[in-house]
Amino acid sequence: MKTAFFDVDTQLDFVSRAGALYVPGAEKLAPVLAALTNHAGTHGIPLLSTTDAHAEDDPEFKVWPPHCVAGTFGQQKLGSTLLGRRFVLSSVAGTLNRELASTAQQIIIEKQHVDAFTNPNLPDLLALIDAGRYVLYGVVTDICVFHAAQGLLRIGKRVEIVQDAVCASAEAAGSDALNQLRSAGAILTSRDDVLRP
Repeated sequence: MKTAFFDVDTQLDFVSRAGALYVPGAEKLAPVLAALTNHAGTHGIPLLSTTDAHAEDDPEFKVWPPHCVAGTFGQQKLGSTLLGRRFVLSSVAGTLNRELASTAQQIIIEKQHVDAFTNPNLPDLLALIDAGRYVLYGVVTDICVFHAAQGLLRIGKRVEIVQDAVCASAEAAGSDALNQLRSAGAILTSRDDVLRP
């Protein structure tokens, strides 16, 4: 079964203490995120990375403080979560370049909503990647990670959530989200299990 890694929102506004919507404790994920990214690059595993890419007046800012505004420092991904050959998949319908996506090490999936599946190009990208198993990690466990996992499970993918590579908005919310996902069929795993030869 083909494997792909699914890295959710590992952006400076979330994982840096100076970030606009910092998730407490997320900076501690950095070594694990780097190890997973390196493993994907070294072993030729497709790496799909979601990123918030908001406009300055995004409707989401009525719910959360402004964050990850497109082009800002905080919208950038943590450097250790980037691979060399990247393709950015816009959330504008019909912008999937199949040739670039199929040769990239990493596809950065832009979104303006907590659910990555609101990017209309994501279903076609997943069909192109044609992986049956997704190793999922990132922030925030109970919001964007939760929605990404639900979306993948809904279309029949095997989802393995790397427990030591996710960070929740609060411990109870994170535990509840993982329990719900496990009940829906997700498998909880660890970095060591994923990286084991």
